[in-house]
Amino acid sequence: MKKQFNLWFLTKIVVLGCFLLFTVFPLYWIFVTSLKPRKDMFTLPLQYWPKELTFDNYVNIFGISSFGTYIVNSLIVSAVAGLFSLLIAILSGYVLARFHFKGKNQVIFAFLITQMIPIFIALAPLYLLMSKLQLLNRLPSLMLIYTVMMIPFCTIIMKGFFERIPSTLEEAAMIDGCSRLTALFKVIIPVMLPGITATFIFAFVQCWNELFLAVMFIDEEGSKTIPVAMNSFISKFDIDWGAMSAATVLSVIPTLLLFAFAQKYIVEGMTQGSVKG
Repeated sequence: MKKQFNLWFLTKIVVLGCFLLFTVFPLYWIFVTSLKPRKDMFTLPLQYWPKELTFDNYVNIFGISSFGTYIVNSLIVSAVAGLFSLLIAILSGYVLARFHFKGKNQVIFAFLITQMIPIFIALAPLYLLMSKLQLLNRLPSLMLIYTVMMIPFCTIIMKGFFERIPSTLEEAAMIDGCSRLTALFKVIIPVMLPGITATFIFAFVQCWNELFLAVMFIDEEGSKTIPVAMNSFISKFDIDWGAMSAATVLSVIPTLLLFAFAQKYIVEGMTQGSVKG
């Protein structure tokens, strides 16, 4: 039994180690490429660590482009869209979780169906709408579209979180004189703060990485987001791999920090002790 246990433990370590290598190596290679001079990027044999270390690629993306502005634009768009979609999803998710009404299942099904529809199908009407609203090449256009995009999925996530919260919590608060809305914001939301945080991070990351719509609606230099700026490093006959790698490393840092922060928020067991047995 001990030998079988040791063999099983060793197998798990090997499998997990291979998986970790498979997932981390691309990030490592991008980081190494960002530190190489252009002449050493495609030399053979491959250099797994640059012989000549340089930070020119990082200097160049700030020197030849307004990369700092792109980062700020992405932060503003992702944060605003994430917050608005989260606020709407909290209210709609609560309604779907707590109330029974005709057509409820159809609404949930419609929310799920929207996640299966390619976004480019709605590109033409969205473009005409943004043009009539005079929002083309402006950040509010992305904020509005991203918010609408994220609401259905965030609502489904929030519905699942609300269903894990005993309804006796808000019922007790309402007996004590709270309205349903007051009970929601003062009693339920503090309890499910980890789930809310995880949902916001999901929405933020999706908005942060979105490229297709950003390219279609943003063309002015001062309004570009990071994905649009990185796409500009690809020309007709060449790709600036050094600048692309450096920009990728910088764009990954905020999402890594968010996911590291989200690890503390485990949804399971978040209502323990909320209701006395």
